[in-house]
Amino acid sequence: MPPTLASLVQHSALHLTVRAGEDRLSTPVRWVHASELADPVPYMEGGELLLITATTLDAADPGAMLQYVRRLADAGVAGLGFAVGVNYEDVPEALVGAAREVGLPLLAVPRRTPFLAISKAVSAALAADQYRAVTAGFEVQRELTRAALSEGPAALLERLAAHVDGWAALYDASGAVVAAAPEWAARRAARLTAEVERLRERPAPASAVVGGADAGDAAGDAEDRVELQSLGTGRRVRGALAVGTGAALGTAERYAVHSAVALLTLTTERSRALQAAEQRLGAAVLRMLLSGQPDHARTVAGELYGGLLDAPFRLLIAESAAGAGGVAAAPHGATETDHPIQALTDAIEAVASRGGEAVLLVPDGEDRLAVVSPDAGAVVASMARYALLEAEEAGVVIGLSAPTGPIATAGAYKQAEQALSVARRRGRALVEHEELAAGSILPLLADDAVRAFAEGMLRALRDHDAKGRGDLVASLRAWLSRHGQWDAAAADLGVHRHTLRYRMRRVEEILGRSLDDPDVRMELWLALKTTAAPGPPTPPATGAPEPRDQRE
Repeated sequence: MPPTLASLVQHSALHLTVRAGEDRLSTPVRWVHASELADPVPYMEGGELLLITATTLDAADPGAMLQYVRRLADAGVAGLGFAVGVNYEDVPEALVGAAREVGLPLLAVPRRTPFLAISKAVSAALAADQYRAVTAGFEVQRELTRAALSEGPAALLERLAAHVDGWAALYDASGAVVAAAPEWAARRAARLTAEVERLRERPAPASAVVGGADAGDAAGDAEDRVELQSLGTGRRVRGALAVGTGAALGTAERYAVHSAVALLTLTTERSRALQAAEQRLGAAVLRMLLSGQPDHARTVAGELYGGLLDAPFRLLIAESAAGAGGVAAAPHGATETDHPIQALTDAIEAVASRGGEAVLLVPDGEDRLAVVSPDAGAVVASMARYALLEAEEAGVVIGLSAPTGPIATAGAYKQAEQALSVARRRGRALVEHEELAAGSILPLLADDAVRAFAEGMLRALRDHDAKGRGDLVASLRAWLSRHGQWDAAAADLGVHRHTLRYRMRRVEEILGRSLDDPDVRMELWLALKTTAAPGPPTPPATGAPEPRDQRE
């Protein structure tokens, strides 16, 4: 504890006596300052014991003294020390009355006690307090280190919460609460998600205060004071620590928090060398799986990936929108400084860690990522949220294979690639292979290149129809839909079969292609399906009949 007015009064070598403010002697003294200015307030910071001899003051004037003392109290001065026997034989009643009225502690300093002695006493007490805080901080640091090394982050949070007489919570890179102490603090920590999100948008290291008198209306919740500290090195935020207390942290408590931040950063920030080694190992395992060597892949993987290769898994391929030819943006909940693929990697690692499942991540440059993850696991389920976002907002496009096993990994990789290609064309953030295996093939062809081909193929027929010389497009559609059956197609159109035969010959003449060729019929049918075209028209009631091939 820092020195207080009470501790100075009790100091046997100072011989101070209390003349006013007896009920406020517990006020801490942050420094001692001597000033004979009529108005020393501009040079005060608050918390000082001000010492005066009243050389330039009319200490016998009640009005002047009331104004003087009130300004000192408003400036946060801890107390006033008056030298007796220098300019006044005793503390003037005007000053005593003003101090009592304002509530400012007033101490009488005898002539035999120099101001320097009081300054030395306060300085020594502050130094001793600082030493105790540092010593206690080192002890807490050792305790927190032992807890982190032997029991993990949860135990560290328990020790930290006990030391600060409050609560503590750890957030992962996605902003989710990983652990909290005591247990009830998890609910309080969960209400700070928005504040943690704002903290993650700033480069590390970053801090913020939520609640309490010095945080304004940051959270609209004054039930406690919460300090948020980011975890991570460089500009990467790997997580956050929240510490809630009933008041501002003292020196020893702040040492403890800083030690906890350093330890948690070490536990959440893997070395670059280790991360690179894991990525190289993962890439080797994936290459073996793709080349049809599942047994070798299991041997190389060892226990690093647990039972990932012993149960159905899915293969996910992700690309950044920039890498796919679009404009990259950070995924939802990522910071602006994150690369989209790196942010997705962090999110997948966080989900896998919370779910206790092993995943294999293989980056391919900055714009591409392959992931092997358990089927129906937490990571696969979390990908559904990307399906709710537009590709431009998510910053990534993702293709997801069907469930598979080690022997069929190569096929699953192709499935993920195909789903990724469709996701890019459709402007979707996520496409699963099951969507391609079920339903119509036509949505897969819904892009500008296919549409331009179809329109070009049918343009001559539409130009012919636009001049009022028949309805070749509708007739072609009816004939193809009836698999070349003349009577059925003619009945659909409401014309004679000879008329329909004549129209199909005109189609062949205009296109310069034979309808006997199955490839031509397939291309024409897909062209009709991928372009907007009206249905079969109602035969005209008037007008000249179309020519009929009398030879048929």
